[in-house]
Amino acid sequence: MARRKENKVDLSSFDQAGARVFDNPLVTEVSDSYLEYAFSVIHSRALPDARDGLKPVHRRILWSMYEQGYRPDRGHVKSARIVGDTMGKYHPHGDTAIYDAMVRLAQDFSLNVPLIDGHGNFGSPDDGPAASRYTEARMSREAMLLVGELGEDTVDVEPNYDGSLTQPTVLPAAFPNLLVNGASGIAVGMATNMIPHNLAEVVSAARWLINHPDATLDKLMEFVPGPDLPGGGVLLGLDEVRRAYETGRGVVRMRGKVEIGPIEGSRGRQAITVVELPYGVGAEKVIAAITNEVTKTKRLTGIADVKDLTDRESGTRLVVECKVGVNPQALLADLYRLTPLEQSFGVNNLVLVDGQPRTLGLKALLEVFLAHRYEVVTRRTSYRRRKRQERLHLVDGLLIALLDIDEVVRLIRGSDDAQAAKDGLMSRFGLSDIQATYILDTPLRRLTKFDRIELEAEQERLRAEIAELSAILDDERVLRKLVSDELAAVVKQFGTERRTTLVDGDLKEVLAASMPAGPLEVADDPCQVILSATGLVARTAAESEESAEGRRRNGRVKHDTVRAIVHSTARGRVLLLTSAGRAFKVDVLPLPVLPEQAGTVSLRGGMSAAELAPLAAGETVVGLAPLGGQAEGSPGLALGTRQGVVKICAPEWPVRSDEFEVIGLRDGDEVVGATWLADGTESLTFVTSEASLLRFPAGLVRPQGPKGGGMAGINLPAGARVAFFGAVRTDDPGHGEPMVVTSTGATVKVTPFRAYPAKGRATGGVRAHRFLKGETDVVVAWVGPRPVGATGTGDPVELPAADPRRDGSGFAVMLGPTVVGHVIERD
Repeated sequence: MARRKENKVDLSSFDQAGARVFDNPLVTEVSDSYLEYAFSVIHSRALPDARDGLKPVHRRILWSMYEQGYRPDRGHVKSARIVGDTMGKYHPHGDTAIYDAMVRLAQDFSLNVPLIDGHGNFGSPDDGPAASRYTEARMSREAMLLVGELGEDTVDVEPNYDGSLTQPTVLPAAFPNLLVNGASGIAVGMATNMIPHNLAEVVSAARWLINHPDATLDKLMEFVPGPDLPGGGVLLGLDEVRRAYETGRGVVRMRGKVEIGPIEGSRGRQAITVVELPYGVGAEKVIAAITNEVTKTKRLTGIADVKDLTDRESGTRLVVECKVGVNPQALLADLYRLTPLEQSFGVNNLVLVDGQPRTLGLKALLEVFLAHRYEVVTRRTSYRRRKRQERLHLVDGLLIALLDIDEVVRLIRGSDDAQAAKDGLMSRFGLSDIQATYILDTPLRRLTKFDRIELEAEQERLRAEIAELSAILDDERVLRKLVSDELAAVVKQFGTERRTTLVDGDLKEVLAASMPAGPLEVADDPCQVILSATGLVARTAAESEESAEGRRRNGRVKHDTVRAIVHSTARGRVLLLTSAGRAFKVDVLPLPVLPEQAGTVSLRGGMSAAELAPLAAGETVVGLAPLGGQAEGSPGLALGTRQGVVKICAPEWPVRSDEFEVIGLRDGDEVVGATWLADGTESLTFVTSEASLLRFPAGLVRPQGPKGGGMAGINLPAGARVAFFGAVRTDDPGHGEPMVVTSTGATVKVTPFRAYPAKGRATGGVRAHRFLKGETDVVVAWVGPRPVGATGTGDPVELPAADPRRDGSGFAVMLGPTVVGHVIERD
């Protein structure tokens, strides 16, 4: 006899209570738990279903309200009651989260088609709603289109969180709620942000797709040209919209809609009245931004007052009153640039399709919705046909009984019990069990001659309805037509006109074309734009001829450590030139005006160049150049690079582009200096790290277009680099004699520029600084009139007296300068 195999159990795997204990590595346990959490957030909380456009919390709110009877034809109930029912039965999460989700469904500024009819304070774009105990709600008429077919076996159901009740996995959704109302949510490692659309336009596109499944995106965009926001406004650049419709991802630009006109009772003053705001922006946000720009940063000028006159009758009315003489179009451009009156919306159509997150374009979203509607209508039709067939079966049996009612009555009276009577009816008249039971349950008063006529009419009607329903199930074309007709009926009942104005074209070109041509103020006074050696940009106050003459009488206005300066006007534009060979057009007006104290203007009040242009890592602003009339008569812009290349870039700037290249750089090279030439009589000057200085006439360099790469400027020995490049005038005694400043970090030397002879282009130059023991490189150099030194933070550093020896050694200076610039005398 075979021995029975003994099962050995490791008793160490049980705890004292007898429960089985499993050892699992911490990394595996954390990873598995996090994946479960992530899947739960993605699938059950954060992302909407592509079929009905709802997250689970929204779907459960509507299901709970529908089940409790909080419908449009009944009174409002407390929101707290709805939240409690939803939380207790279907959504076991925080009441605050449920109420916040419910509030969004009631906000007409968040949804194009609100799904909840709210009574009370449900918030605004600026403020939150009242507490749930104060507000009341019921389902809206539009919400009934999402849940109205739930009682006809149209969707699957699933148990609630504790298995005591059931809830739908998706709503039937008689219209494309996801596209119409949009959605937003943040999951684990992913997020969705869908923009709202017009109901009538989306339905028109869906109906076209029903009849033309191979329709192109461009054809669908004839019906849905772009988003339609609940608050209206203006949407710019349809090229970006098409990209979002094609890929499911993109960025669209929104603007508020304004009206410009004179202020009643004023003397020529104008007002900008905002009548529509961008999606999700409230009037208080705009007012707060305007106040900040006017009082703190001072980048927004020309505003006399701001008033919020919004009310229920007139709608949004945010009035921005202009100062006397201010061009409202120019001020509006600044409002768009500096306040939330212009906003971007990042479209990310990430939705759940068959339980999986997918990013869908416009056509795919419509296809998923239509597939859902086909299934819903098919299941609804099957349910309705089955119910009518069951009723027809009963009517047929009752009519059979009525044909020989006397025999039926005798049979029933002669039977010992109900079962015998049922068996007798089934045997005698060939009835089914259901028909016989129904006859026994029918009152005698239903067996009159008149009831027979009604039953025969009902029989004919049921047969006709069953035939119609069977045609829907048997012919796909009939099914598609029914879905299309039902969508058309939705639009007829709830469709609205488009609210948002669309501006076609490329976004950059649209923005450039919308820039005002005129100045902010009628008096566009001259000013100076200044770049400091520490990278700050500012402007002097615009002044009239009278005030300028007063300054001449009262003395000079000085600025500390200036690297570049150009003349412009308060509403003009200048070029910012960077070390990467790029140029950016910058408005002068937003630049901070330098504060004046005791005849000296401090550059520390300037704005960092990084705030004016999107600089890359390590890229710096190295110069300025004028635009417009100030640039006339000049041969162009002189540029010098770290590797010794020189270029004069002819002023042929792109008209529509605000960013462009001014030199084609070699790999590893960068621009070290950029100087605007007044008339081409300047001397171009290089100073290298090994203390060589080369000067030659600017006329030796042939001007090139912006794409040109320049030509050889100075010969560099191995390991050397250019420390400074600039253009110097020697025939301008009004600004003083040009000086050469070189510094090794430990010593500084100042020498007259005349001490250095001119040589030819592409030569090696002459020595400008004799190194002492331990010195190897010139780290800072500068050439020009009235030099000053400063630390990296802008603190002044006193320079030594001029040394006439061009090849002499420098003098030791405490805290040697890390930057060098000059002071200027404002003429």
